[in-house]
Amino acid sequence: MDLLVRGEIWYWRGPAPYHYVTVPEPQSDDIHDVARDVTYGWGMIPVVAQIGGTTWETSLFPKDGLYVVPIKDEVRAAEGLDVGDVVTVGLEVRPRR
Repeated sequence: MDLLVRGEIWYWRGPAPYHYVTVPEPQSDDIHDVARDVTYGWGMIPVVAQIGGTTWETSLFPKDGLYVVPIKDEVRAAEGLDVGDVVTVGLEVRPRR
């Protein structure tokens, strides 16, 4: 399954600080529909993500009924992105291995 999502980069300071983009409800619903077939546990969904010319492997995870995409520091640096920037993220949902 391939998706394009658009969202704002936000920062979570929790015990493992990281930057994220929230997957909007329509696309989160699509992911939820296939989650059982692709998750490797705890609701984690393996994907290949792309912003601009940067591609990386990561996993979506559920938060507040939606999914979030972790945005690595290397990706933000390569694409010149920061908190509050609105980005388009390509997602290729991968089946569990």
